[in-house]
Amino acid sequence: MTHHGPQLITYADRLAGDLRGLRALLDGPLAGAFDGVHVLPFYPPFDGADAGFDPQDHTQVDPRLGTWDDVRALAAGRTVMADVIVNHVSADSERFLDVRERGDASPHAPMFLTLDAVFPDGVTEEDLARIYRPRPGLPFTVMTLGGRRRLVWTTFTPDQVDIDLRTTQAWDYLTDVVEALTSGGVRMLRLDAVGYTGKEAGTDCFMTPATDAYTARIVELAHARGAQVLVEVHGHHTQQIDIARSVDLVYDFALPPLVLHALTAADLDPLAGWFAIRPTNAVTVLDTHDGIGIVDVGPSDLRPGEPGLLAPEKIDALVEAIHDASGGTSRQATGAAASNLDLYQVNCTFYDALGRDDRRYLLARLVQLLVPGVPQVYYVGLLAGGNDTDLLAATGVGRDVNRHRYTPDEVDAALARPVVRAQLAALRLRAAHPAFAGEHAWHVDGTRATLRWTAGGEHVTLDLDVADATFALRATGPDGERTVLRHTDLP
Repeated sequence: MTHHGPQLITYADRLAGDLRGLRALLDGPLAGAFDGVHVLPFYPPFDGADAGFDPQDHTQVDPRLGTWDDVRALAAGRTVMADVIVNHVSADSERFLDVRERGDASPHAPMFLTLDAVFPDGVTEEDLARIYRPRPGLPFTVMTLGGRRRLVWTTFTPDQVDIDLRTTQAWDYLTDVVEALTSGGVRMLRLDAVGYTGKEAGTDCFMTPATDAYTARIVELAHARGAQVLVEVHGHHTQQIDIARSVDLVYDFALPPLVLHALTAADLDPLAGWFAIRPTNAVTVLDTHDGIGIVDVGPSDLRPGEPGLLAPEKIDALVEAIHDASGGTSRQATGAAASNLDLYQVNCTFYDALGRDDRRYLLARLVQLLVPGVPQVYYVGLLAGGNDTDLLAATGVGRDVNRHRYTPDEVDAALARPVVRAQLAALRLRAAHPAFAGEHAWHVDGTRATLRWTAGGEHVTLDLDVADATFALRATGPDGERTVLRHTDLP
């Protein structure tokens, strides 16, 4: 069964040590708050070059985290989501190591993309300049394959080698991955970096018609095995609307920057504009293991001439507001300051992005929980964590600023904080209240807004004012309406 209440997003190791520890946390102090959990890559090596998004063996559980039996136990009574890393594998995977040794003589050679696989008739400067990429430079790494120097396609890092979804070998591989995950109890598959798979000469190699065809094929594989599919794409907001028509779920990546803008500029109009057009088959987030998306609300080269949800000057003001609120630590972790140059994201915890203001932070979370969709809460966000500048300094990887490794004592201390207890109260309401199975309505008037869910005689209502971060969350219960949370509950 797939549940649609709140889900936790977490690395097993960074929150709870391993899969068993994660299950104990969800069944213990977090009981009743989450219907599901998105466990970030637990394949070997979970601590690789890109925190598990560079799998050497995508069909196995890293034994340091547990076994498939542990995944199945985690899935008892809740939905487990896992990543299908569609675009690439580790350069140290067994298949690619064989290609490195034997070149075209390897049976796996067709699975991996080289420059000439996409441009067999040669490539021009214009072809190369057109390729869309999340980081500066060209997406190729010089490697020796079977004694021959080749340009291998590496969209993200030289440790992650792109696969060619035009080949039988790639589909045999992806089918094995989907089969392993669904056999292990996983009922939601998140397609990671799928937008980059449809590389074709004469295009920008991003979100091409081939991408749509590959996505549809994976959706078919998943549905045949009882799983739903969530597509992860950062891009112009109209692309999310388009994608939502053909898959089970898309991310609402526009919500986080629009909520931040509302709370930092006391301006609800852009958020109201998004409410009017956003897809409702969405997974809502404030924070994730990646940065806070900016491309998702701005104009984009991917949709020339179409405006974004936020004007460029408002985006610039928002980015500066985040840097100021975080005391400059997000600036150290973002763009050219950090090695993983994610040009379209600001690397910062959501708590620091709001200056560690408990009231504004809780209000942001309440807005997320009352928007239609499946709310996902990142483990650092759940615990109202600040930027981990020590981890950033140790690794030089910008996104690590929002990937803290919690000790059990740190988890216990965070769970005792009023802002964390308030989030858990709101999550338990979202998971259990019958009104959320009904109709949603919203109204914006200047800096004030009301979000409301109604089913029969039951309702949940959030009244708020972004000018001063005042709010009241009210819900019906056995004894009539009660106030669940208000701004005065927090210092």
